[in-house]
Amino acid sequence: MQRAPITQAGADRLKTELKRLKTEVRPQIIEAVAEARAHGDLKENAEYHAAREQQSFTEGRIAELEGILSTAEVIDVTKLNVGDKVVFGATVVLEEEESGKNVTYQIVGDAEASIEAGRISISSPIARALIGKSVDDEVEVQAPGGTTVYFIEAIQYI
Repeated sequence: MQRAPITQAGADRLKTELKRLKTEVRPQIIEAVAEARAHGDLKENAEYHAAREQQSFTEGRIAELEGILSTAEVIDVTKLNVGDKVVFGATVVLEEEESGKNVTYQIVGDAEASIEAGRISISSPIARALIGKSVDDEVEVQAPGGTTVYFIEAIQYI
């Protein structure tokens, strides 16, 4: 089985979420289920069904996080010595050729990707196009929305 890469920061975020779910959310749900049961008839008890649904969702997320963390290969990007090449964990500042706008992305594992937070998956089209490139390289990204050309402005390992 191939171990999925994850940054140290990503692993820490997932561990924090797992701890919160186990120590805060799970006990609250157990309490809500017990309280709803005390109200009697479970067939027509919306509070009970909502609490059980939330419990199911939470237990599923706990299992998912435990699975991700148990099979992940944690990579500390600050200890990588790759020179000026884009590799897993790199934070890359790009300039879009057409608009001239700058965007910054960190290349991370699938489990920690969040476009809103500027973290893109190693398996995304843009990350695959960036891997192995250097500052001042032109990168052509084939995405579902068409082709976009970027120039690599900076590469950081933070």
